[in-house]
Amino acid sequence: MGSKNKLKRFKENETFKNVIQPERAVLEKDAFALKGHWHKNFFKNDHPIVLELGCGKGEYTLHLADQNPERNYIGIDIKGARFWRGAKTALKENREQVAFIRAQIELIDTLFAAGEVAEIWITFPDPQIKFKRAKHRLTHPDFLKRYRKILHPKGSIHLKTDSAFLFGYTLGITNDPAFELIYAHHDIYNNPHAPKTAVAVQTFYEKMFLEQNKPITYLQFQFA
Repeated sequence: MGSKNKLKRFKENETFKNVIQPERAVLEKDAFALKGHWHKNFFKNDHPIVLELGCGKGEYTLHLADQNPERNYIGIDIKGARFWRGAKTALKENREQVAFIRAQIELIDTLFAAGEVAEIWITFPDPQIKFKRAKHRLTHPDFLKRYRKILHPKGSIHLKTDSAFLFGYTLGITNDPAFELIYAHHDIYNNPHAPKTAVAVQTFYEKMFLEQNKPITYLQFQFA
C-alpha cells in the first residue's frame, strides 16, 4: 500500500465513529475514559464484549458479528490502515455492535476494566518463532496475565493459527493447573467434531492456506 493511501485511510479513520484511537500516553497513565464504561457510554447496551486481537482488515470481527448479533465486537490492531476496510464496512452496513481500536495489545489492560470482556479471539497472529521474539507472541504468559485482568471469570480465549509451532507452544502453556483447556485440534477442517465457531469464518489468508492444504489449528481455553 502506498504512503498516500495510508495517509488517506488514517485521515478517514479519524472521522469514523466506530474507530477509537487513544494516545499511548493516556493509556500509560491508565486514564482511558472508556475503560469500565464500554457498555454504557459506547455500545449503549449490556451485551457481552468480544475482542479480536491483531484484527488486520477486520474481516473476522465482521463475520463473528454477523453470526452473533447479540454481542459487541471490537477489533484491535496498531495498524489503522489495515482495519480501515472493516471499520468502513461496519459503518456502511450500520453494524452498531462493531468497533475498532488502534492501540498496542500490550496495553490491553488499560483499555478494559476487570471482567469487562467476555471472550478473546487471536486469529493468525505472527508466531514470532525466534526465541528473542518470544515475548511478542500473543499467547506469551505476559500477555495472558493481561488478558486475565480484563476477562470475565468464565471468559475464554480462542487461538486459530496456521502455525503448528504457535499451536504447540500455546498448548504447552495451557497444560498447567492455572488453565482449563476446553478444546484443541491440530487440523480443524478435517475434524467433523470441530466447534462451529471455529470453522464458520474464514479470512482471506485462511482460505489461501486451505487451498495450499495447510492445516489450520484451533484451541480454546479458560483461566481456572
